[in-house]
Amino acid sequence: MTNDVAQSEQPEWLVEAFARYASERGDFPAVTDATTGESLTWAQLWHRAELVARGMLARGVRIGDLVSIALWNGVDFVVADVATWRVGAVPQPLSQKLAAPEFTAILEVADPALVVGDDALAASFDVEMVSVDRLAEEGASYEGELPVVLSPSLKAPTSGGSTGRPKVILAGGPAALDATTLDVFRIFSDTVSLVSAPMHHNAPHMIMFQTLARGGHAVLMQRFEAEQVLANIEKYRCTMLYVVPIMMHRMWNLPDDVKSSYDISSIATVWHMGAPCPPWLKQHWIEWFGPEPIMELYAGTEGQAMTVIGGADWLSHYGSVGPVVAGEILALDESGAQVPVGAEGELWMRRTEDRDETYRYLGADAKQLDRGDGLVWESLGDIGHFDADGFLYLHDRKTDMILIGGVNVFPAEIEAALEAYPAISSSAVIGLPDEEYGNRIHAIVQGADLDLDDVHRFLAARLSPHKRPRTIEVTDAPLRDDAGKSRRSALRAQRL
Repeated sequence: MTNDVAQSEQPEWLVEAFARYASERGDFPAVTDATTGESLTWAQLWHRAELVARGMLARGVRIGDLVSIALWNGVDFVVADVATWRVGAVPQPLSQKLAAPEFTAILEVADPALVVGDDALAASFDVEMVSVDRLAEEGASYEGELPVVLSPSLKAPTSGGSTGRPKVILAGGPAALDATTLDVFRIFSDTVSLVSAPMHHNAPHMIMFQTLARGGHAVLMQRFEAEQVLANIEKYRCTMLYVVPIMMHRMWNLPDDVKSSYDISSIATVWHMGAPCPPWLKQHWIEWFGPEPIMELYAGTEGQAMTVIGGADWLSHYGSVGPVVAGEILALDESGAQVPVGAEGELWMRRTEDRDETYRYLGADAKQLDRGDGLVWESLGDIGHFDADGFLYLHDRKTDMILIGGVNVFPAEIEAALEAYPAISSSAVIGLPDEEYGNRIHAIVQGADLDLDDVHRFLAARLSPHKRPRTIEVTDAPLRDDAGKSRRSALRAQRL
């Protein structure tokens, strides 16, 4: 399945666009921390970013260097991003929640010229860091030139799916506007985006800087709170919302009188991605917001290819993540042959010849396939199938698939059934060793006052016998990371 997104021949650099917005839209808000109320206009953002950029130059940051940014969602994160692009360097968002060995392992791979953080984090990880405030102070006394330069790479996030040595995904394209992608994402100069997921993950980071790329207003939350999201939509008249399915679940589970008490009519677009969304939950969101705003994207951070689907098309292709709109995706069997329409296969992607290189790994090699066609195919490990209309349907990650007596079982399907049970807020399904069948299905759930016998009866009406969990465990421990991705591999390892 193929489609291509054309690229502008001479796109405007991000730093050129930001300077223009500071001049043309100087008094308009650029970024707001909804948690603290701190806000910067476009003129203020550009002024502060230039001070911080000078501080980065004073510390030796140069074109093409990586700058690791270990900050919570907030104004300083955005200032650090813009300042990094201003000196031609590459922002490398980094989670503050990592264990110290993971944090330092990523720094070893990234080899950044600078780590932006705070004193407490520096002490915790025993890593030298500098704050945005300190960089601004040093920049105020820096007497060197600050030329307008182009960063050769837009971003360098870490992989959310890494379970071994971490890898950094260096974007293949420079820090420039991509008008076609901005149009696909429905981002315009009057866009007000609400981002409550941590921006050290690729998708929320992307929504933030794409909003700025068009001169819009990015509203950030330091942490997700279901009702507060609705309150912020009303307060800031947000037109775009980014969510992952676990957020959608928690927002939908709010009492009806709470959901109806906020004015969310300003929302024109809701983007969800990052994890499979149970069809029943998406159906509720379409009923809540209407089909037109609800948009879903499937792609990897690597960006070789992607699919997009709107709510109306989803209703006629129930459960799909849409047709391919960039690059090429094929569903292949174990021999590398394309499977028939409707048959499941591992999804292999490639960028098409007229698209520039989309990424480069630091610290890892891509999983590639030689099909004898002279093309480079890569896999993210997902399983899915295409229908006759070219719409893709995801099943699960190949590495998470459970083999029960020779039959493939996909955890995501079982988790969707579990989370349809009103008292279950989140779930993870794993395979544990079984002498007779090889594996048995074990469900781990979060919920209050659960009647497990009733849960089993609920599942019996929705799942075939071989898909039903043999055992169900109730826990308060996190089942997903803060990007909404399941921690199945780690959860299984803890129980072996």
